[in-house]
Order: sequence, then structure tokens, then C-alpha cells
Amino acid sequence: MTPPRCPRTLAVLARWLLGTGLVSWRYLWETTPLHRGGECRGDETDLPPRLPPAAADSRVQRAQDGYGPLFHRLFRVRITDADVGPERLIEWVCCDFKRFVPSEVVDIRTGELRDHGLDVGDELLVEMPGPWNGPVKVVHRDVDRLHLVTLRGHMEAGQVHFRAREEDGLLVFEIELWACPGSRLVHLLYSHLRLAKEIQLNMWVRFCLAAAAMSGGRPADGVHISTRWLESPDRTPVRPLSPAGKDSSGGAPAQEAPSADRFGQPGASRDHWRRDGT
Repeated sequence: MTPPRCPRTLAVLARWLLGTGLVSWRYLWETTPLHRGGECRGDETDLPPRLPPAAADSRVQRAQDGYGPLFHRLFRVRITDADVGPERLIEWVCCDFKRFVPSEVVDIRTGELRDHGLDVGDELLVEMPGPWNGPVKVVHRDVDRLHLVTLRGHMEAGQVHFRAREEDGLLVFEIELWACPGSRLVHLLYSHLRLAKEIQLNMWVRFCLAAAAMSGGRPADGVHISTRWLESPDRTPVRPLSPAGKDSSGGAPAQEAPSADRFGQPGASRDHWRRDGT
């Protein structure tokens, strides 16, 4: 006989109602400036990069497996007075991913990791509010970036990159996502009602702020956010080849990443320092 699911259902509802309420409360009182550069239609440069061939197995949930438009989002924080460099910050992300997410609504489960943390082939289960969990797999890691892809059952279908670099004497941390809603229900909540979209935004903003705190520094000018979207990603599922024929994640062909100026590079659009728009 199948055991009753009531306790599990109550736990999910509690996390959804209480956790989301707490996140919303903190979001409303967040004093860090959010530079939301506006949402606009994208072009072929907004398509996701090609996955390494070994990563594209039957469990991978690619953007063309989702529903609705493809969303290309970039979250960036420029960090001043950091005590560590890009390599050390990405190492901490790989070794202690759970410390970077809002624990009141998100829990991270991993298998047994090696001393250096997440590596190619490792999987994480991101437990979130509602009836969805977020299984993802590492498809590339190097000293300054981590590349994950969603697996079957995730509420989104696509990829996410975490990377860090030094620029103009500052430590820059970025999260870049290419994803479609993973189901028709998520499409409704994300694309139309915008609930899932705002929860995602809050989660990645918190991740950026945690990265600044972990580095020992502070955001120089808030968190910069940009959203671009495309329809029908199934027709053109990955970016065309670049002249170099190389992908930023280690050998798989793809086009070069779009210019940072298209994603609200600091100074590009100062009139957008507010929480409306995206």
C-alpha cells in the first residue's frame, strides 16, 4: 500500500508559503540597488552555447525540451575590496554551493564530493518551493567558471554558468542563464504570472550578494540584471559557430558570448536603478 503523502505535501506547502513570504519580505526591504536594464527581444547571440558532446545524454533537459520562449538572463555584481581572486571564489562556489543560496526556500543536496568540490559529472538536487525539485549536472569546470545543465524533472530546461574575473581592479562575479520553462504550468507561472520569474531573480540576486560577502568585499554599485528572450528555441537550439570555433566552456563549438554592453554594463543606463521593468 502506498504510504500517505500528506506530510510531504504539507512540508511542500509550508516551504512555499512561509519561505516565499520570507523571501518576498527580505526582497522588499533589500537596500542593495538592483540595476534592471529592461527586458527585450534577443537575437541568435542569445541562444545557449553547445553542450560538450559527452554531456548530452537522455537525462539532460535542453532548452528545446521546454515550453514557451527562451530566456537569456545575466546577473552581475562588481565587488570592491575583495580579499580573494576569481579562482578562489569559484572554488568556494564548487565546494560549498549551499552557502550561496537562500536557505529559507532552497536546499541543496549532493552526493559525495571530492576535496575540490563539484566537478564534471557531479549532480546536485536543488529543492525548491512547490511541486518541483531542480536536478542539475556539472558539464564543465575550470579555475574561473562552473557550467551546469538541467536534468529531467527540473522546472526549467537549459543551462547556467557561474564565472568570476578581475576587471578594472574589481572582482566581477556573473551568473548567466539560458532556459525555457520546463512545463506548461511553469510557463504560466514564469512567463505570464511572473511569480516563478521573480523568485528566480531573487534567488540569483541573493547568490551574487553572497558571493560578494564570501569574497570579503562589497558590491561596488549593486547587482546588474538583464533579460532577453526568444521565441521557438526548438528551431535554432544552439548558437552558430564562432570564427574561432570554440565554446567558452572548454572546447565545444559555439559563438562567442555577447558583448557585456548589451547586458547593462555599469554606466550604460543609469536611469534604470529601480525594481520595475524586468
